[in-house]
Order: sequence, then C-alpha cells, then structure tokens
Amino acid sequence: MALGSTLNPNQIIMEAESIRFLATALVMAIGSVGPAIAIGFLSAKGLEAIGRNPEAAPKIQTAMILSIAFAEAIAIYALVVALIIKFV
Repeated sequence: MALGSTLNPNQIIMEAESIRFLATALVMAIGSVGPAIAIGFLSAKGLEAIGRNPEAAPKIQTAMILSIAFAEAIAIYALVVALIIKFV
C-alpha cells in the first residue's frame, strides 16, 4: 500500500484476517519452540543423572516425566491461545 492511498472496506477486512492468521502462526511457533527446547533439555539431564546414579532411576524418572508434562502444558496453552486468536 502506498501512503495516501484509500482503502475500501474489503481490503481492510482482508488485512485484518491476514494479521489474525499471522498472529496465530507466530503464537504457535513461539509457543512451541520453548517447550520443545525444555523437553529436550530435561530429557538429556534426566538421562544423564540416571546414567550417573542408576539406583536413583525411579525417583529421577518420576520427576523428569512430571517436568516434561508441565513443559508440554505450556505448548497446549499456546495452542489454546492460537485457536482463540483464529476463531474469535
């Protein structure tokens, strides 16, 4: 769009829809990268701890799985926000 040009109502609606789709994509992209990195880090450190102390494996594994579930919940929250942006 050039400066000073006029927009008809159809163009304004299309621009709002484009912004909504872009926001949805950004929320999902940003909201899923963090938990993905966190899950990888938690798994790596948990397995490293189990390798160092195999007797403590049940305690470490329980804490690791719980932490991974919490990290995954953040990605689910991002999905919910993205769906709200897209459909509301």
